[in-house]
Amino acid sequence: MSQSSGGSAKVGGATYTRAGQEYFDRRGLRRSAGIWGLWGLAVAAVISGDFSGWNFGIDFAGFGGMLIAFVILVAMYYGMIFSIGEMAAAMPHTGGAYSFARSAMGPWGGLITGAAETIEYVATTAVIVFFSASYANAITAELLGFDLSPAGANMMWVWYVVLYLVFVLLNAAGANISFKFAIVVSIISIGIILVFSAMAIFSGAFQWANLWDMAPNPEVAGSSTFLPEGVFPILFALPFAMWFFLGIEELPLAAEESHDPVRDIPKAGFWARGTLIVTGLLVLFLNTGVIGAEATGLSLEPLLDGFRAIVGDGWAAVLALFALVGLLASLQGIMFAYGRNMYSLSRAGYYPRFLSLTGKRQTPWVALLVGAAIGFVALVVLDLLASLDPENVGAVAGAIVLNIAVWGAVLAYFLQMVSFIILRRKFPNASRPYRSPWGITGAVIAAAIALLIFVGFLLNPTFQPAIIAIAIVYVIILVGFGLYFRHRLVLSPEEEYALSGGEHRDPQAEGYDAMESEVFGDKP
Repeated sequence: MSQSSGGSAKVGGATYTRAGQEYFDRRGLRRSAGIWGLWGLAVAAVISGDFSGWNFGIDFAGFGGMLIAFVILVAMYYGMIFSIGEMAAAMPHTGGAYSFARSAMGPWGGLITGAAETIEYVATTAVIVFFSASYANAITAELLGFDLSPAGANMMWVWYVVLYLVFVLLNAAGANISFKFAIVVSIISIGIILVFSAMAIFSGAFQWANLWDMAPNPEVAGSSTFLPEGVFPILFALPFAMWFFLGIEELPLAAEESHDPVRDIPKAGFWARGTLIVTGLLVLFLNTGVIGAEATGLSLEPLLDGFRAIVGDGWAAVLALFALVGLLASLQGIMFAYGRNMYSLSRAGYYPRFLSLTGKRQTPWVALLVGAAIGFVALVVLDLLASLDPENVGAVAGAIVLNIAVWGAVLAYFLQMVSFIILRRKFPNASRPYRSPWGITGAVIAAAIALLIFVGFLLNPTFQPAIIAIAIVYVIILVGFGLYFRHRLVLSPEEEYALSGGEHRDPQAEGYDAMESEVFGDKP
């Protein structure tokens, strides 16, 4: 490490500049969440995946292939959430995936991993806004004759503005409000799934034979009613099976807003994962068993179609309102995630620093606004693409924005598991208040499955637009970091942990500028 008289220091190819306590005072967060607030946040972020998105995997691999994909994903998320729980307890600050990779693989590794999560969460929010707007428009068109779809006024962008604005305000209103909202909508969403499950079973609408109504492809060797397209398409079903769990990994981002992150983040991850396994299995079996595997694989709104099959189209608007609740739950949860992800990266100087300003309510309102603006622009572009092929609006959304989210998630998952393995060896004596019961084996299993999904993306031409879009974003981010931001980093808690070898763990106990005096000297 070299030091200069201008209040800067070079460490490992990066240059750090003095920030001071005032800098961190303008970027403060407030502890507001206990274990159930964290559970609600994790479940809320994911639960919309039970309402739509997962089902496209059945179209690729049939019900049997989707069931196998689900089991594989359960193994991946067990290994990953255990590993993330260990790292989050060791590093109780907001950085999450970026922080883990920064400590393991340096500034470039931290940026690549953190940017993958930025892409994941901003794109996931855009997907949820897209489908939420469709559901909301269907309700107003049916009940009020107010239709903004291409068949009506062709102004769906108005719904996008309304949804983004409402949920930016909700997330900016205070962390305590966000966590309480997450608990409420999570419970309501789970209740809707349980009601559907009871109706499916006791109405007689569920039929076991419906699970296997996709005819085997005679041109595929080894095809059967269980695997109508054979074994290989299971690889293509895996990204859609992720929709049952994608977002649960955001929990470490709430570390500085948790009353006891060392204890509560691992526990909340355990209970949230169990909750989502149960709801995912209920939807996978019962939704498919009500409307049939073939119809499920093509549906844009499978749970809503399941309700319709049971009670008829007359209740469509009311049922759409129920489905909208699940989507709005995830909209709040994922928006929380991109806000904190962008906040932590900008607080450390990887992104423009103004993104980490928090204001009086101690929420990252600037990051929330900027992420919403990016997502809004993406949706407007999506609408322009869809106008070229209006009959396949859902296909465009699925092939581009949804898959950008999943691909970003897979990349972040793999890099986090690599980070876990490296940190066990790099910082062997660092404090680990919680240790993964699966250890390195669990991280290896999760990394291998994430890599498998990554390869599946490369092999499937449907996903190529998503890969191209992510590559363009990465080029912009990496060039900007290499030429500018790399020379203007700040000793944020995530950076202090990495540079101190794990000695500086808890910023709220030690102070946010704990290392500045030893790095820059005593003179401000």
